[in-house]
Amino acid sequence: MTTLFLMVGLPGAGKTTRARQLAEEHGALRLTPDDWMIPLFGDAEADGKRDVLEGLMLWLALEAVRLGTNVVVDYGCWSRDERSAIRWLVEAEDAGFRMVYLPVNDETQLTRIAHRWATAPEETLPMTEADILHGRAHFEEPDAAELAGRGAAGRPGWAGWREWAANRWPSFA
Repeated sequence: MTTLFLMVGLPGAGKTTRARQLAEEHGALRLTPDDWMIPLFGDAEADGKRDVLEGLMLWLALEAVRLGTNVVVDYGCWSRDERSAIRWLVEAEDAGFRMVYLPVNDETQLTRIAHRWATAPEETLPMTEADILHGRAHFEEPDAAELAGRGAAGRPGWAGWREWAANRWPSFA
């Protein structure tokens, strides 16, 4: 069965390293926004362009799944709603969905981010301690039910997850 692997975790958790391994192991297309944001814009957010890029990548991921290609989506997906929407969209294509959650403690996260910046600054984005704390405060850690494959059935206030996703990622529509 064609599978979409969704990388979930904070910066420095090892998502991209694991995403590369999964892509190689499963002959999968790997979609990592940072690989595009840095060369295109030199910035992680670039005035909302990341949301546009992620929406296009999500559309491409679903096209690849329809064509029978495994995909690794390396967004981080901090919100439960993002993860639920992607799970629903993938399962609507009769494809497999596998969430790969990589937790990281504070000390390891800081060490890895500092090491990455020191050894490969051209491949990473600068992060202040405030950025890291902001991320930790806004990250919704997956619970046991979500990790077991039971995502939210629907999104209150929206006709469905497809509509929610089109609002979250404007280019997805």
